[in-house]
Amino acid sequence: MNGSATVRRLLFSVLAAGFAVSSLGCGGGGAYTRQTSLDHQSKMDVMKSATEYDMSRQAYYSGNLSKALERVERSIAINDQVAKSHVLRGRILLELSELDGALDALHTAEALAPENVDAQYYLGLSYERLSEHESAIEHYQAAADLEPEKAQFVVATAEVMIDAGRVDDAEEYILSRRTRFAHNAGVRQTQGHIALIQGDPTRALKMFSEARILAPEDMEILEDLAQTQVGLGRYGEAAGNLAKLLKDEDFAAQRRDLRHVYGRCLIELGRYIDARNVYLALTKEDQGESDLDAWIGLGNISCIIKDSYRLRSAANRVMALAPDREEGYLLRSIWHRRRGESAEALNWLEVASERAGQSQAIFTMAGLVLADMGRDDDARKVFSAVFPESARNGAVAGVDESNSITDN
Repeated sequence: MNGSATVRRLLFSVLAAGFAVSSLGCGGGGAYTRQTSLDHQSKMDVMKSATEYDMSRQAYYSGNLSKALERVERSIAINDQVAKSHVLRGRILLELSELDGALDALHTAEALAPENVDAQYYLGLSYERLSEHESAIEHYQAAADLEPEKAQFVVATAEVMIDAGRVDDAEEYILSRRTRFAHNAGVRQTQGHIALIQGDPTRALKMFSEARILAPEDMEILEDLAQTQVGLGRYGEAAGNLAKLLKDEDFAAQRRDLRHVYGRCLIELGRYIDARNVYLALTKEDQGESDLDAWIGLGNISCIIKDSYRLRSAANRVMALAPDREEGYLLRSIWHRRRGESAEALNWLEVASERAGQSQAIFTMAGLVLADMGRDDDARKVFSAVFPESARNGAVAGVDESNSITDN
């Protein structure tokens, strides 16, 4: 029995020792397992956050802003230490016109990563939308300093300087970086804008022409070029470029203003039938009924080509749209004069003078009508107010009624 007891005690001590060792071993393994589990969870969170970010980005570029915002906020909720996630949230909020939220998100991104160029650029854009020009300039310049090879940041900085009235600063800023962007169309275009503001359309034309060569498919540059050509009286070149713009349906679909300018160029070039067709189309469209300038244009060209029917309808429409302006009454006066109804023509000029005030155009038409009526002395008195030299020389006729309208 004693031997058996001794064996049992020995076996028990061995088992007990084994259990203790086993217990210690389990304790160490549990801690390791927990750490491994935490590391694994952290990796999973990173992956989930990245996945939500990617899905948000896809939704953003597909135009589904609500879904994009939902996804990026999930990404940030999982991991709020990623600057690009806050940048994306800021961009989405910008698109939704929630500028305060956009600024909060972008400033968070800036705090996490001060050298994140997108955070700086979109902060600049946000402040520009708020017309806080100096803050916009600060952030655009920061973006330009972080990535000095990107012209868009330099151009953005200069354009906000222009908006802030710092035109000379904008020019200096552009010139300080011009060597890096010697062949960049956007930089040339901005220089053209600066030249126009400084009252130098000839230099602007040179800049826009160079930009056009560098970016022949850029419709905005072509528009700047055409508008500058119009301002310089280069109507033939302008008409050609405007025709190209108007053929681009994506660019010109809603640009009635370009068609107005095109019609003016056609008139200056003597292409009257083409000009009439432009104005006819403008007046017949949905917006045409209330487009005062289109009806004035149609009246002017109808006057030139002696289209009495459209001259009268245009005159009536202009008077209805703008009873306090002179153009409608002048057109109606011309219509009556063409019909030999001088007294009626003079009556409409009196109405024009009562409602729109006296002007050179009204005086000119009155002088012509009075001359038609044989009232030469009265005509000379009227012309003396407008053309004193001609009145002294005894001239009464020779003033073209169509020009008196189209010049106003």
